[in-house]
Amino acid sequence: MTKLLTAIFLLLPMLAGGPARAGNVSELEILGFSADGSIFAFEEYGVQDGSGFPYANRFYIDIASDGFVPGTPIRIVLQDENASLGDARAQARAPGQSIVSDAEFAANRGHTAGANAITELSADPFRMAVNPRPVIPPVDDPIEFRLEEFTLDAQGCENLGPTMGFRLLRIDLTENGSVSLVHEDDSIPRSRNCPLGYRLGAVQTVHPATGEPSYAVLIAIESFGFEGPDYHWIAVTGRL
Repeated sequence: MTKLLTAIFLLLPMLAGGPARAGNVSELEILGFSADGSIFAFEEYGVQDGSGFPYANRFYIDIASDGFVPGTPIRIVLQDENASLGDARAQARAPGQSIVSDAEFAANRGHTAGANAITELSADPFRMAVNPRPVIPPVDDPIEFRLEEFTLDAQGCENLGPTMGFRLLRIDLTENGSVSLVHEDDSIPRSRNCPLGYRLGAVQTVHPATGEPSYAVLIAIESFGFEGPDYHWIAVTGRL
């Protein structure tokens, strides 16, 4: 069973009345893969709405199990409005170097086969079809990921309207045309903070010199925040 990897820290869900106010949109930094392609890592960072505290979260994923590497995720919130975002990111970065160094990730970042910013209005938020590598003409079969939302109750969100779960499908774009289920929610973790919806953010691939080719699908979650909707990130990983 695929273990969903959450990239969200808990915030008090609440609805803000009156005029629309700004929520928090986490910046996404794809760090890359370990040299053998067995670990994928990404970072999200930003400033909390409401408190103004800078935060940085790092997630290290064991692709074979689609679970967190022991000792991770690394979550830092600096409860000081005078602290800088750079300080938070540095504190999150330091302990990760003993797991996989940033230098190793940088040397094996892989390829961003597809990407949609949260601000992108013309892209399809539920479908992303890609060639796994930037080789022309392609030497790999193209793959497609589709995201489907469905209503699913979340504990503690009963008075906030409908909350959403998701399933992720992988589609073979060759003549075979097979469809496989990558992930389907049967419950909503509290860390998603009453999710309102989801959108595909990126597909990252790697073909290591030693090890199996792998992918990571980055998914943005819209959820209730303090001053408006928040966006944070999760990743679902697998083998190509």
